[in-house]
Amino acid sequence: MADTSEQLAPVDGPLQGVNVLDLTGTMSGPFCTLLLAQMGARIDKVEPPKGDVVRNVTAGKSAGMSPIFLALNAGKNSIVLDFKKETHRALLLEHLADYDVVVHNMRPAAAERLGLTVDGLAKSGSKALLCELVGFGPGPYEAMPAYDDTIQAMSGLAWVQGNGAEPAYVRTAVADKASGMYAAMAICAALVGRAAGHGPRVVKIPMFETMAAFTAVEQLGGLTYDPPTGPALYARTASPHRRPFLTSDGYISLMLYTDRHWSSFLEHIGRADLVNDPRFASIAGRTANINEVYSFVASELKGQTTEHWLKVLDDIDVPHAPVKSLGDLLVDPHLDAVRLISTTEHPSEGQIRSFRAPFLFDGRRPPDLGPAQTLGAQNASFLGARPGTETETANPR
Repeated sequence: MADTSEQLAPVDGPLQGVNVLDLTGTMSGPFCTLLLAQMGARIDKVEPPKGDVVRNVTAGKSAGMSPIFLALNAGKNSIVLDFKKETHRALLLEHLADYDVVVHNMRPAAAERLGLTVDGLAKSGSKALLCELVGFGPGPYEAMPAYDDTIQAMSGLAWVQGNGAEPAYVRTAVADKASGMYAAMAICAALVGRAAGHGPRVVKIPMFETMAAFTAVEQLGGLTYDPPTGPALYARTASPHRRPFLTSDGYISLMLYTDRHWSSFLEHIGRADLVNDPRFASIAGRTANINEVYSFVASELKGQTTEHWLKVLDDIDVPHAPVKSLGDLLVDPHLDAVRLISTTEHPSEGQIRSFRAPFLFDGRRPPDLGPAQTLGAQNASFLGARPGTETETANPR
């Protein structure tokens, strides 16, 4: 597709005019509200006096402005409230009616104390949709705390990652981010339902249940049936040989998935005799013998350079990809052409890189978000001149 100014011009997101009160911290909730912001919603982020813990989870140029915080909280207004103070609790309730959506990721008891329930919102005159992003739904675990690592462990994901042997965590906060995506999706669906006159008053996204269902889709295997017909785990992803393949000078990703992919590759390397081998002739056979498939492919690829295989696989139309680092993404020609990465001047952090919204509406991206704000940047407008509402902020702007 041609790179035209019309295609690159931003378009208002579909949530334009939706006001969201973000009472979340760490990653699951902030990732949810980041997506809502990218879709056009206005986000007022309420933080405690010391700020969201992610402000200081890694070192940044300035205290309280970590790279992770900058990425998760772009486009949000920072407001500081100290819920140990009665005046601030009252102020929260007073403002609830100003919002279309209220999102929190507190444990149920803490949310109830603050009036963040359906009844509490109603008493405050608020008709806002309430989104509760919690560790666990109603049940034995409901009051337990939850973080990405603990949810990966409890949901079966760490067991899957370790192939049923030594458990391991996925090296990204997948439980937090996936739960945040589910929450954003549920909020959008609920808003559509409300517009049609039958939407819910509250949506609850329990991380444990979400990730258990998320993980089980392709991994339940023989446990799908009662009684089981075999073990869990998807053989293709469970194979210890499933990794980028070594070439003579680097690595390459190669996916011989369909029968055509397999036969095209075999014909190119002069092994057409294997096309009709019953172990490999169908996707079911290749999956059942996936270790042999991966080992065979690995032995073939290591004799030539990455550049050689990239050209060959492109010519025979077999899915493949180079293995790129995060640094490589900054100079990737496709990402540059679609302008996914922006470089902007942050008021306190200098020039920073950020990833724009990856989704398109009518072929165009929503506008860039403003920079993540220093702690309490919007306190003056939110708190107003009310007596007794002062609170400490860090470098308010």
